[in-house]
Amino acid sequence: YSFLYPGIGYGGSCFPKDLKALSTTAKENAFKLDVVDSVIAANERQKEVLFNKVQQFYNGQLTGKTFAIWGLSFKPNTDDMREASSLVLVRALVAAGATLRAYDPVAIEEAQRLFHDLSANIHYCESSMDACTDADALIVVTEWSEFRNPDFTVIKSALKTPIIFDGRNLYDPESMQESGFRYFAIGRGETLF
Repeated sequence: YSFLYPGIGYGGSCFPKDLKALSTTAKENAFKLDVVDSVIAANERQKEVLFNKVQQFYNGQLTGKTFAIWGLSFKPNTDDMREASSLVLVRALVAAGATLRAYDPVAIEEAQRLFHDLSANIHYCESSMDACTDADALIVVTEWSEFRNPDFTVIKSALKTPIIFDGRNLYDPESMQESGFRYFAIGRGETLF
């Protein structure tokens, strides 16, 4: 836990590029790297996990839904969105008919550039709590430190329904249950209440 957290896939400029280069070099030399190729494939699948949880919860009916998105960069403390899980999630949600209220402490400008074609479906917010206003649910994508200990009472009053899809396992499932949230994390199942 010093710097790696389980979640919805890795991204960035180095690790994905290096693994793909290693795989390509191996193939060019008639060598197969099963483990590396499996890691690449597993990461691409992992980037779809959160969307699949959202879609399953709403029985595929996302048209007209609004989701608060916390975090767009591939990791905290950067505006870098290269290979970010948010790229897959945002496009999938909008393609399914959802509207997004997105917040990231530093990656908003980069997101606006990358999602310029989706501008009618994404409202960029000035704070994490602003993003929750009138959203059907909160989706946590990046593990920024400011998201680790939010005021759940404020979140609950801002959301239309107390639902959190946590792509980074930031919160304790029992605490979420005690606070009255439906809580979906990665590899933990649903917290029922």
